[in-house]
Amino acid sequence: MKIRIGVVMDPINSINIKKDSTFSILLESQKRNYTIYYMEIKDLYIYLNKAYSNTKIINIQKDKKKWFKIIKKKTILLSKLDIIFMRKDPPVNMEFIYSTYILEKAEKNGTIVVNKPSSLRNFNEKIFSIKFKKFIPETLITSKKKIIKNFIKKNKDIIIKPLNGMGGHSIFRIKKKDKNFSVIVETMTKKETKYCIVQKYVKEILNGDKRIIIINGIPIKWCVYRIPKKGENRGNIASGGKVKLKKINKKDLKISKRIGKFLIKKGIIIAGIDIIGNKLIEINITSPTCIREIENFYKVSISEMLLNCLEKKILKKNIK
Repeated sequence: MKIRIGVVMDPINSINIKKDSTFSILLESQKRNYTIYYMEIKDLYIYLNKAYSNTKIINIQKDKKKWFKIIKKKTILLSKLDIIFMRKDPPVNMEFIYSTYILEKAEKNGTIVVNKPSSLRNFNEKIFSIKFKKFIPETLITSKKKIIKNFIKKNKDIIIKPLNGMGGHSIFRIKKKDKNFSVIVETMTKKETKYCIVQKYVKEILNGDKRIIIINGIPIKWCVYRIPKKGENRGNIASGGKVKLKKINKKDLKISKRIGKFLIKKGIIIAGIDIIGNKLIEINITSPTCIREIENFYKVSISEMLLNCLEKKILKKNIK
């Protein structure tokens, strides 16, 4: 069966193919001779209660100078696609939310959407982790300066970050007697009008922020340690963190399996969870990264595992 796969992502001409996880998925799709339909959020639309998109059928190649080629442009009914990957990077703004309603129409007509549109709306990546309270550091979500002040009095050393950021942007560490406390909080909360997430500082960040990939509820046994450069509190690769790869330990495996069971129930096929020490920090479901880092180091294809899983779902759907 010829599989038609759609991908909604940021502009493909701007990606870094050495690190881009979506590119890895597209390479595997190309290897399987799928027809690949590339889209951006602005291309999606609804007409007469049906979901459509202006697409570009593309070919992919592992060439750092020219990694894609447009074969032709085509407007399609989204329900004609077998699989659609929603891989638009945060922020999860209103345009992102609107696009999930469009994708949901395709899903209701039989297309497999990864990840499930309603779950992309319902589970903010920063807030998601509080569902697993026994695994997380002490956490606060608020826009109020006084509440944050009481939190730092208790915990002495905290991290504050926005709810819709990525790549380590706008993450601040504040200690109890920091003279910049007021200005940081006022800036982050836009003078108490924007929510932020505040967590007790986990000192194990110096050893690395671990990214664990979960496919169809099952954690990949290798994880990426993102180690902060000297003088930094952020391990994110986008913020200059160094990368090491290791097998996940027993504690991380326990956390991952517990989260994996929940993800399956919510139609989340691929996720990336972040753990510092033995504390769960985030559950990334919009466009989880670090697939390329693992695939480049070990003789394992996460993209192959992912597409094998989806092909089984297509086969099961067609048998019904």
